[in-house]
Amino acid sequence: MSPVRKAVVLAAGAGKRMRLAQDRTPLTDAQAAAAGMGAKAMMPLGERPFLDHVLHALADAGIKQVGLVLAPEHQAVRAHYEALAPRRITIDYLVQATPRGTADALLAAEAFTLEERFLVLNGDNYYPPPVLARLAQCDAPALAAFSAQSLLEGEWSDSDRDARLRAFADVRFDATGWLVGLEEKPAHTPTWISMNAWCLGPEIYRACRAIEPSPRGEWELPSAVSHSQQVLGVRYAVLPCRGPVLDLSQRGDIGRVQAALAHRVVDL
Repeated sequence: MSPVRKAVVLAAGAGKRMRLAQDRTPLTDAQAAAAGMGAKAMMPLGERPFLDHVLHALADAGIKQVGLVLAPEHQAVRAHYEALAPRRITIDYLVQATPRGTADALLAAEAFTLEERFLVLNGDNYYPPPVLARLAQCDAPALAAFSAQSLLEGEWSDSDRDARLRAFADVRFDATGWLVGLEEKPAHTPTWISMNAWCLGPEIYRACRAIEPSPRGEWELPSAVSHSQQVLGVRYAVLPCRGPVLDLSQRGDIGRVQAALAHRVVDL
């Protein structure tokens, strides 16, 4: 089977944690503007916004077409890439009308992906290109499961380690490498976590439509994956990975992420 050539980047989130008044991490005027319009993936980090680095990693992994899921008010994001005119990737602009969760956001990409396999990832995470390349080579639905310990040893601070790890989904898989279960935002500290890096097939859309909102009031991709396993019989391969992954979830991440990306060249 040929490698995946399309990716969907979820970048329509409202970025509530980035705008929290109690977080007093100083922002530049440009960073405050990005946080204020809810486009944290466009947070300026030096000369380039964070999303430029995410798209560069996808291009390095062999992805040719990107569907960028945005909120209706994110016209500045589209203007940025239309002016930049990338040569290594093409970008389709997809709209999630209301920020109702990752499964709802993915539905905006159905016409873009058609019947193909495709990658899905968060617009506020920078994943190592080799991990994305491994996902793109999968001939079945799959997810990257990151070692919690390696994330903490990499680019993450361990000052809030348990809370940080519990913000993601706990991944459980069997001895043969197949996904057994996912638990979004678990009460316990996980050993392997999903940071929403997937290789998916078209059956996921049926699952996204079938699920109910979570206790947090959102239609979440891990719930859709679980539904596709239990009801549709889809099997997911788990790719155990080790960090680092750069996570731009909140203001306190900005300085660390900017330092990590400071000397990386972006070629789109």
